[in-house]
Amino acid sequence: MRIAVKRGGVATAALVLVLCNVSPAVAGIGVDRPPTGGGQKNDDIYAQVEVIKYDTSKNGNGPSAGPVAAVQADWSPPPCWYAPKWSPDELRDYYQRTYEAIVHDPGMPPEARNKWNEERHNYIDGDYEDFNQEKEGEGMWWGAVQNPNAPFEEQFACDRVPFWADNGETPDVENIITPEILAGLAYEQIKVPGTEVTLAPGGKSKVNLPTWAWLDGGEFKPVAVTASLAVGGLDMSATTTATPKSLRIEPGTKDARLHPASGECTINGDGSIGEPYAKGKADQEPPCGLTYLRSSGDGSYAMEATVTWEISWTGTGVAAPQALPDGTFGNEQAVEVEEIQSINR
Repeated sequence: MRIAVKRGGVATAALVLVLCNVSPAVAGIGVDRPPTGGGQKNDDIYAQVEVIKYDTSKNGNGPSAGPVAAVQADWSPPPCWYAPKWSPDELRDYYQRTYEAIVHDPGMPPEARNKWNEERHNYIDGDYEDFNQEKEGEGMWWGAVQNPNAPFEEQFACDRVPFWADNGETPDVENIITPEILAGLAYEQIKVPGTEVTLAPGGKSKVNLPTWAWLDGGEFKPVAVTASLAVGGLDMSATTTATPKSLRIEPGTKDARLHPASGECTINGDGSIGEPYAKGKADQEPPCGLTYLRSSGDGSYAMEATVTWEISWTGTGVAAPQALPDGTFGNEQAVEVEEIQSINR
């Protein structure tokens, strides 16, 4: 069941930004954190926000592992969303502590103080009565949650005042928490292994001699992160999976030929990329590699190997994989190239 929610009449993006002058513990801005242990009441407002849990046990690991960058420039994980945050007592406590901070702040503009007071009274004796205390346990107050990884200004696109929803009801508002939003947040947590490719023949590369490049299939397996949320009658999750798709080689100099010419080496059926060099293949063109045409002299070329990962998600109510933008992750490798001198008689 979905319920329609009207936009708060006194809450605006400008007011939200004004409240940024109050300490984050009061304004409720930032990354969600769980309550402190021991059963004691935590005065930090972060103890009152919904907590998304991440299962990263199937993530990439190792010292060279890192996050992927989305290849689609106009896509990014959500900057904010709405989710269950407060019980009636918690919302009342939040407004009381924030109200006291604003009242005692001499730098707070009178207009902002008046609007905040008007909003507070709306929950006391306006559209609601005593913060819906009589419905304790039957639902929760929903509010905006900011993604700390998003650009600061975009985090405040969710500017509705807190609104009530009974357990089992999903408010009909834009940016409400969904499995798809969880999938985008899990995307941010994805880590893939480093992409240091094996080059052969061994030692320094030789001018005009093909260099074979490959990645072992055992190291490049799919990785996944699951994001889940269970609060306020909600119980949803999404698993985002990254699967290696191809390897792109940038030689670090214009004086080189790529194999294949596109520089894009596709993944093999066993998950490997390229083909290991074998004795007797020095003069053959490798399925994945490069040929340097000029010596690196006393230095080296910064060859870059970047793996493209195909990313998709499944989640609550979504069994068939849904596509997310591909991601890339790469590393630079120093490659020394020497020229073999020959004497003609």
